[in-house]
Amino acid sequence: MTGKDIRLNRLFNKGENAVVVAIDHGYMDGPIPGMENIREAAGKISPEVDAILMSPGMLKNVGSAFDYKGAPIPIVRLNWSTVFCFEWGYKSAYTTQAFSVKDAIALGAQMVLISLTLKTGDEMNDLKNVEVYAKLCNEAREYGIPVIGECFPTESDDISEEEMHDRVLRGTRIIAEMGADVIKTFYTHKFKEVVQGCPIPILGLGGHTTPDPIDSLQLAADEIAAGCKGVVFGRNALQRENPIMYQRALNEVVKRGMSPADAVEKFKL
Repeated sequence: MTGKDIRLNRLFNKGENAVVVAIDHGYMDGPIPGMENIREAAGKISPEVDAILMSPGMLKNVGSAFDYKGAPIPIVRLNWSTVFCFEWGYKSAYTTQAFSVKDAIALGAQMVLISLTLKTGDEMNDLKNVEVYAKLCNEAREYGIPVIGECFPTESDDISEEEMHDRVLRGTRIIAEMGADVIKTFYTHKFKEVVQGCPIPILGLGGHTTPDPIDSLQLAADEIAAGCKGVVFGRNALQRENPIMYQRALNEVVKRGMSPADAVEKFKL
């Protein structure tokens, strides 16, 4: 068993589906509701989740979330892309390296996330995005650090469901072919096709906060039913009246197959 295997097995504990809470939004979007104070946001994450996704630069501010036996593992995002600058309305998905894998390891990362956006409308931009992704992915391989490859299309809120499905279907396979160990991406209406076309585990993301918690729990249930091996929820996990109880409900839905309705009732959401 390699170091990469050990780290991956910690995420998928004894073969369980994984629950990851993301607090990396400030990396591109600045402070958002529920995550204005990064220490307070980290304090609203249940120790029962498997991992926390954040920027490398914030690890030093929230070490207490990771420094005890059985704590969630830290996953850090390495590249910076305008595709996530929602408040500024950027749409071109220009991407650059912000941290190296070596930087991330020194700061405490156990896994890294590298995002790749393709079909940006500019072939040269797509090529440059692939260059950034490939460089970081190859560096992670040298250090035995697992890579979560993120497939994040441009204009994700505005494209049709068929276009979203096509970009996710093709993008996830491309990212897997380029050496990722796990993939994080959007759920689509034909997601089983995505799973069938991708040989590595997929984590479904949560996206915008739903007004009613049961709707996001249903999204998680649908992602698992379609073949996802876990979820990455950020806003939906933290922008709640009781984030800890919501995350416990999410754990039950994702790991143990509890129905969203039963989870809402059990955890009084």
